Order: sequence, then C-alpha cells, then structure tokens
Amino acid sequence: MMISTRGRYALRVMIDLAQQHSGSFVPLRDIAQRQCISEKYLEAVIKSLVSEGLLSGMRGKGGGYKLTKSPEEYTIGSILRLTEGTLAPVSCLDCSGSEVECERSNNCLTLPLWKKLNFVVNDYLDSITLVDVIEGRIK
Repeated sequence: MMISTRGRYALRVMIDLAQQHSGSFVPLRDIAQRQCISEKYLEAVIKSLVSEGLLSGMRGKGGGYKLTKSPEEYTIGSILRLTEGTLAPVSCLDCSGSEVECERSNNCLTLPLWKKLNFVVNDYLDSITLVDVIEGRIK
C-alpha cells in the first residue's frame, strides 16, 4: 500500500486545521504557507474534503476553511479512504474489505492473508484521530 501525495496532503491540511481549531475560518494561503504546499495543489485537495463534508469553506474577506466537526471525531482512516478511495492492499478486495469478483477467489490461498492485512490496516488507522496525532498519542 502506498499513500499518495494527495492523501498525505489531505492529512496535513486536516491536522493543520485541527491545530488552529478556533471555530473561525483559516485562509488557504495560511495553510499552504505553514505546510509548504502550493496553494494551487491544495485547492484540489481541499475541494474533495469540502464536497465530502469534512470541511466547510467560505469565500471573501474573513473566508477560508474550517473543520465541520471537532478534531477528535475525525479518524485518519476516514480521511485516507476519502482521498485514496481504498486502503486495500490488493485489487481483489474492495473498500469494505469484502471480496470482489475474482475467478481465483475460491482457490486462492493468499486471500485470507490479504483480508487480514486489510483489516489490520483499516482497524489501526480508524483507531487514530486528529487529536491523537497532534498530541503524539500514536499507538
């Protein structure tokens, strides 16, 4: 499994906003400067976070972005699944970890291995919140 730049940047944005969690909107420019990420690239990342309801945005003076929930309500797994589509280690598992149609699934000796790995990865990432990362409480 390889997490894309988009997924890593989405986490950085969410962590940055969780650290600024004052209830006010944070300008994109400020996030980009703190995270050393191009504003143009961040626009695309933030667009998906807004469209899925993880962030809310406001245009104009005093505008920017903010979390829609408290930082402890966001798991790393939910953010990565949003940006990556799936965290499954192999293509024969879908996002939920169940099998997709594969002609070899009935005789595949490695399928249980991939299912367990998928469960462990998702379970681990779903056990970590933005607050856990900020406070250094990674298990």
